[in-house]
Amino acid sequence: NVERMLKALMGKPAVQEKALAALYSSLDEAALMIIRKEVYQKFFALAPAGQDYFKQSTTRLYFIADKLVAMTLDMYKEPKRMVEDISALGLRHVGYGIPTDLFGPFVTGCVQVVRMLTDNDAAEEAFRWSLNLISRMLTRVINEGSTIVMKAINMNSAKMLKKAVGCA
Repeated sequence: NVERMLKALMGKPAVQEKALAALYSSLDEAALMIIRKEVYQKFFALAPAGQDYFKQSTTRLYFIADKLVAMTLDMYKEPKRMVEDISALGLRHVGYGIPTDLFGPFVTGCVQVVRMLTDNDAAEEAFRWSLNLISRMLTRVINEGSTIVMKAINMNSAKMLKKAVGCA
């Protein structure tokens, strides 16, 4: 539950933001490249079905990994803007038909990669907490935004779409 996560963290965000910012400022280009590559390797090992949804170019996958890193810190710096951005991202995921059960393995893979790059427990926890919150928000948006019409569109079924539109 998102509300419980936020209440448990009362008073800690400033400390976690500093730890995460320090971690990111310490990463050189080689470390960022490790994140870009390893995130997908770990994720695909944990959830092979995820490969069906990441069929983009390597450049695009690297962009997504970079964006993910930025979002975890922005969650602390600009939470209001991030809620809007994550809601929009979640609705795009609805359109792509991304199953929410892939978010857990993705978060786990990302945290494993960060764990490889730092011994700073506070930075790792800040990253994990932020990414976990983003994941829960995306899951909630996807679940709330997955209308029967969108499900029919994703199934590519004219029969289901007619039935869904008839109900709507």
